[in-house]
Amino acid sequence: MDEVTGAQLIAESLKAQKVEYMFGIVGVPVIEVAMAAQAAGIKYVGMRNEQAVEACRLYSKFAARPSSLEAIPSVIEKAVRTSMYGRPGACYVDIAGDMVNAKVDRSKVREVSCCPPPPVSLADHDEITKAISVLKTAKAPLIIIGKGAAYGRAETVLKEFVEMSGLPFLPTPMGKGVLPDDHPNCVAAARSRALLQADVVLLLGARLNWILHFGLPPRFNPDVKIIQVELCPEEMGNNVRPAAALLGDINAIVTQLLACVRKDGWKYPFNTEWWSTLKEKIAANAKMSKALALKETLPMNYYTVFHHISQLLPHDCIIVSEGANTMDIGRTMLNNYLPRHRLDAGTFGTMGVGLGFAIAAAALEKSENSGRRVVCVEGDSAFGFSGMEVETMCRYNLPVVLIVVNNNGIYSGMDPKTWKEMAKMGDLTSIAPPVSLLPEARYDEVMTAFGGRGFLVRTVEELRSALQLSLSDWEKPSLLNVLIDPSSDRKQQEFPWLTRSNL
Repeated sequence: MDEVTGAQLIAESLKAQKVEYMFGIVGVPVIEVAMAAQAAGIKYVGMRNEQAVEACRLYSKFAARPSSLEAIPSVIEKAVRTSMYGRPGACYVDIAGDMVNAKVDRSKVREVSCCPPPPVSLADHDEITKAISVLKTAKAPLIIIGKGAAYGRAETVLKEFVEMSGLPFLPTPMGKGVLPDDHPNCVAAARSRALLQADVVLLLGARLNWILHFGLPPRFNPDVKIIQVELCPEEMGNNVRPAAALLGDINAIVTQLLACVRKDGWKYPFNTEWWSTLKEKIAANAKMSKALALKETLPMNYYTVFHHISQLLPHDCIIVSEGANTMDIGRTMLNNYLPRHRLDAGTFGTMGVGLGFAIAAAALEKSENSGRRVVCVEGDSAFGFSGMEVETMCRYNLPVVLIVVNNNGIYSGMDPKTWKEMAKMGDLTSIAPPVSLLPEARYDEVMTAFGGRGFLVRTVEELRSALQLSLSDWEKPSLLNVLIDPSSDRKQQEFPWLTRSNL
């Protein structure tokens, strides 16, 4: 009798689904599964933090092509619960421990079809007609491109629709790059004004959650009309009742909208008061950011750091970013030119995912010899959540370029002199601000401790030199510990992302 274990069946099933990589943390009984996966030809990446493992799964879902899903032996249907949407090459698996070492007769294993691809669905024709009518009557229209457009691989038809309709667009954080950030219709640099004054918003794969202020005043026009393109019926109409509800596949629906625009020959004029308002705000914000970026004082500020990083990054690099000010300012200053090339803390602002994203991206880019660099830009607080994953990067020689923008705290910190004086005043647990971290912590030495490159950066010259050297090194990871002014902050905002602090 040809006997196989549950671990072998799991591995064989994943291999049949063209899985190339497994990310995880082993312990009994998962060790046997990881070993079986390796024996089946699957590459195993051992992580240090379960949160980072989950980030790898999310990366596989967001960043790449769906794999072809094949049969799973029914004997392990209950043992394997796996998120197999994503590119061929990555998965996340939960395993029932008592199934791993159980032996079964291979001849009695029954194969069943699993996870058929969902059908492509069109929006209701009447709703499409309604949506076009609402767009045509708008004085201040706006398209919001969300990460659903990235998941749906809608970049080609979206580009044609935007350019044919002439409408301005605003990407959400992980919608960046679906259309290039330097596209003439992109109004990301006038985000606040665009959201506040738009009278019609076409939501393409975006949801009115906290990142978009729930679509409500005072961040939005109280009379704004929402045209919602949504894949999930339960999400339709959340927070704001749509003027037109377009339920279905984003590629199919944008194709429907494009057909109507092409047929009518309609185009929103570029010489309107709305476009003038947006361009005026874009120019004013660009001027303000440039003035901050070109300051020569030390320590550097956020804008100086991002200005020089943006000049050196390859256009096709994958940017991972998380933090508070680091992520928010980086979103505006580090452009994306290609779809699915930016990942951040996401809808729930979950810190700690950045290094997991970077590891998954680097492993897959390395296996494909794509030539794309993975650059992970972290705040010092965000880095602390999964900082031990630098050992994972070094263990597998993953050439991630990790930039820690270090302001000694969460939002803001203290300089070393002030910290020492405060320590003389009493117990730091009673008097140190809760947002403070150890000043000028040597995160670069964490990387060098495991064999990677570490750089302590204080000046523009050191920043540019370290980044250029790191980008040229394809053999091992690098960490740039960039010390900035602890009081450095964002430029004045018209309104905050969610709520104002009482501090």
